[in-house]
Amino acid sequence: MSNASSESPEGERSRRSPTTAGILYGGGAFLLWGILPAFWKLLESVPALEILSHRVLWSAIFGALLISYKARWSEIRQALRSKRVMTALSASTLIIGTNWLVFIWAVNNGYLLETSLGYFMNPLLSVVLGIVFLRERLSRLQGLSVLLAALAVIYLTLDYGEFPWVSVVLALTFAVYGLVRKTAPVGALMGLGLETFLLGLPALAYLGWLEWQGTGAFGGGGSLAWLLAAAGPATFIPLLFFNEGAKRLPLSTVGLLQYLAPTMHFLLAVFAYGEAFTSAHLVTFSLIWTALVLFSFEMLRLERTRRRLKPS
Repeated sequence: MSNASSESPEGERSRRSPTTAGILYGGGAFLLWGILPAFWKLLESVPALEILSHRVLWSAIFGALLISYKARWSEIRQALRSKRVMTALSASTLIIGTNWLVFIWAVNNGYLLETSLGYFMNPLLSVVLGIVFLRERLSRLQGLSVLLAALAVIYLTLDYGEFPWVSVVLALTFAVYGLVRKTAPVGALMGLGLETFLLGLPALAYLGWLEWQGTGAFGGGGSLAWLLAAAGPATFIPLLFFNEGAKRLPLSTVGLLQYLAPTMHFLLAVFAYGEAFTSAHLVTFSLIWTALVLFSFEMLRLERTRRRLKPS
């Protein structure tokens, strides 16, 4: 009895510290992703494809430095020799490149509110893909959540008279990206490093052509050049934070933290950049938020049930 009580404070601290660190890392990642649109807004005078090319190039350079620092080039060589890994990463490279391009274009063309909607939809769409491709089972509440999300998209389409393609493309590409990456047994740093390396040569060629034509933004120097170069760390640092947080937190907690980023996108769109929040948006977001509340409640319930049934 005395032995248990003497060890309890230290044991409790040791159990709390990984969770606290995980929330700091995970929350930091999603907060950084949440303010990322403000960074892209600083570059809105630059075409989206040129911004994307700089993001890819500087991410590749930053990733190479990190991989060198961690002395993990052997993992890169091993991945390059695996047909399965390279097939999956080739597909994920095209998908994440599309996601980044649409996101940057949307932010700098007044569609930040639509990006927020897309990333709120993302976890629900991931559930659908898990059912279709991974044969995961759907509970009734999860099914209702997915139905509400579908109704939200249909309502916005009918009210606007046009399909909300920005939201759907962002949600779909990120959900498919996650699904494809599940098939590649490679860590976050190695995976993103290889993806940016694969896109790096086309990006370098395109940027070199722009500078040769005299139309590239980087050649002008000044603060704009520094901002373009900062796109690399802005891409990698949140991912590293997320990776550290995910190792320390239950999946359900990570799932709840991910709503921080689209919430901040929503607040920036409406209160910082003055995008119109119409009655159609109100109905659409209300349906999505209701779906997410139900989805999160069910996710937490299933996680508690799983822990209860797990052998001690």
